[in-house]
Amino acid sequence: MTITHKTEVKGKNGENWLYSENVKKHFFHPQNTFKSQEEEEEFEKNADGIGEVGSPACGDMMRMYIKVKNGKIVACRWKTFGCASAIASTSILSEMVIGKTIDDARKITPQDIVQKLNGLPLRKIHCSVLGDKALQKAIDAYEKKKK
Repeated sequence: MTITHKTEVKGKNGENWLYSENVKKHFFHPQNTFKSQEEEEEFEKNADGIGEVGSPACGDMMRMYIKVKNGKIVACRWKTFGCASAIASTSILSEMVIGKTIDDARKITPQDIVQKLNGLPLRKIHCSVLGDKALQKAIDAYEKKKK
């Protein structure tokens, strides 16, 4: 991959990938991530739900933590080994879910995430699914813990 200017990236087959300003903002300045391993370990102790997913096809791995109070997500943090699209998608998703009820957070789709980012290159749409799947697993873990 080679960067040709601020917004255009060429894939390994020479195709152009145009990233929106929102994708670049969330890639270069991801929200709700951990600053250290210690911070992650501390957050994990009090997390109400943790979801982890991976995609062998592209090598991305995602771990998402949520805290819930009175049926609403009050904190969402995450960690990934992924590409720019996975990072940007999960960053914006983490912002989207804070303050939402569990039911409303569960309704967020990968298409909602891509729309909030103002689009992704077609070849990178699958990356938006990682954060979504990790969130669904974190919600499942929370609901299981609650029972």
